[in-house]
Amino acid sequence: MTAPRDRHVPASTINGNDGPADARPKPRPPAVRRSRIGDLWIVAVVFAVVLLLLLIFVLQNGQRAEVTFLGAHAALPTGVALLLAAVIGVLLVALPGTARILQLRMRSRRSARPPADRPLPAAPAPQPSGANQPSPPSLQEG
Repeated sequence: MTAPRDRHVPASTINGNDGPADARPKPRPPAVRRSRIGDLWIVAVVFAVVLLLLLIFVLQNGQRAEVTFLGAHAALPTGVALLLAAVIGVLLVALPGTARILQLRMRSRRSARPPADRPLPAAPAPQPSGANQPSPPSLQEG
């Protein structure tokens, strides 16, 4: 048996859109490009969250700890002592990194300029145009 012919036939797909031909897809608004100010805003929010977490850490670790370093003695809250140790560790890592960056910058500047003992290459001589070109030297028989 076959299906009756008066069954509803769905509308064909037009440009990837189901529905009648007059229902066209709406154009999407153009994508907004990211800006430096937007990136700065994201960094500021992340930085504020990290500072809030550090403040909570310091406040929850208020017990006194005896700290001795190179003959100096101090009694600091545990949270402050750990935060101070982390900051000093970051600075110890940053010093060799800064030295390496400066070394690479100096090397790139040296390679960008020619050595002092070698003269700069001369500019090529201008080529004479059609009418003013000298004739090629003729072969002399003799």
